[in-house]
Amino acid sequence: MPDLVRTSKFLSLILRHQPDRIGLTLDANGWANVDELIRLANQHGFPLTRPLLERVVAENDKQRFALSDDGQRIRANQGHSLKVDLQLSPSQPPDVLYHGTAARFIDSIRSKGLSAGKRQHVHLSADIATARKVGQRHGKPVVLVVRAAEMAAAGHRFYLSANGVWLTERVPAEFIEFPE
Repeated sequence: MPDLVRTSKFLSLILRHQPDRIGLTLDANGWANVDELIRLANQHGFPLTRPLLERVVAENDKQRFALSDDGQRIRANQGHSLKVDLQLSPSQPPDVLYHGTAARFIDSIRSKGLSAGKRQHVHLSADIATARKVGQRHGKPVVLVVRAAEMAAAGHRFYLSANGVWLTERVPAEFIEFPE
């Protein structure tokens, strides 16, 4: 299992943030050629094979990556700090969505809302458990409730990524419910 985790972290870095680290080129939609990725990863000291790559895509618990229908290209489903067009159509969100964060960020979020930071989008979850899991990665978890349908009615766009993560450019504080 450690190989899968290590490979997933490597793919996240390369496909979401730093493809140039190994000399990889992503197209405008974030896709990379699988054979080129494997070749460049190995040239840069990261052992990668097609079977390992396919296992990571299939078994990653968050379904972070997708292979093209012909299996020749791969991309991250979301979370890019690079400018890519994931070709997602706006979607009507459910009434509420959830955002997991750490308690230490609450004061800032109360005053400024949620912003994408270095990424292209704010990530939101359809369920509390997923949001709590995300928040735990950053410290003591806090789950915020986002009134998504109200936001959409006010003109904010939402997108649903291939792995079920809801994306939006930002969440103004007035649409966030904070825990007591």
